[in-house]
Amino acid sequence: MWDPKQYLRHAGYRLRPLRDLLARVPDDLPGHPGVRIADLGCGPGGPSEILAARWPEAHITGYDSSPDMLKEAAAHTRPGRLDFTHADLADWRPAPDEHFGLLFSNAALQWVPGHQHAFPDWIAALPAGGVLACQMPGNFRAPSHTLLAELCASPRWRDRLGTVPRPDALDPAGYADVLAPLGPRGCDIDTWETTYLHRLTGPDPVLDWTKGTTLRPALARLDDDPAARDAFLAEYGEALRKAYPPSADGTTAVPFRRIFVVAVKR
Repeated sequence: MWDPKQYLRHAGYRLRPLRDLLARVPDDLPGHPGVRIADLGCGPGGPSEILAARWPEAHITGYDSSPDMLKEAAAHTRPGRLDFTHADLADWRPAPDEHFGLLFSNAALQWVPGHQHAFPDWIAALPAGGVLACQMPGNFRAPSHTLLAELCASPRWRDRLGTVPRPDALDPAGYADVLAPLGPRGCDIDTWETTYLHRLTGPDPVLDWTKGTTLRPALARLDDDPAARDAFLAEYGEALRKAYPPSADGTTAVPFRRIFVVAVKR
């Protein structure tokens, strides 16, 4: 269960990694000028618009498993240029008659356990010069995540939340090891990591940030019990305030590590 409006509350911080990733993707993609692009985990559609601006002649399809996100994304639809459809990235594969020049994913694959095992099929479906580009959060050892895991496993909450799905990603070297040998001639690999320093404002800013992504699985399990949901958020919010105290200027600094991958098939 995703809330597009909550997700977009911090759109500036969420879109910067997307733009940093795109800066490393080649302009010329196979199929030019009518290149096909898949936006895997398209969310509310804004990132797909950025892809459309970069490749104005391309046909872009955004895929997402959230009906709420797809409903929001539908407003961006432009027939023959930009469309959206339901798909679960855990088992998504290009159809035999689909020829994509770019498989793109922004902050989505971390929710798919073992997503790297799909890469051989994805790379196999690309023509020479085709690109797989993705970025994922890599901050799962940060207090925002470790405190959440501890709270979900605590006696009060473990029966309802102890097995909440947790996101995960490899490090840059791990993705390079997986992707470099794929395809008959291998891939040219560019992987890296960046730690951004988000300076958040407002009451309980870190809690508000996590409501857009990290907290979604837990909140979904408490959706039918508003009192329990509020109690859980109160506990988690208190822990976050201790872990992320405000700075002298009133902002709250949150280091946020992200992993970037660009693989070009030879």
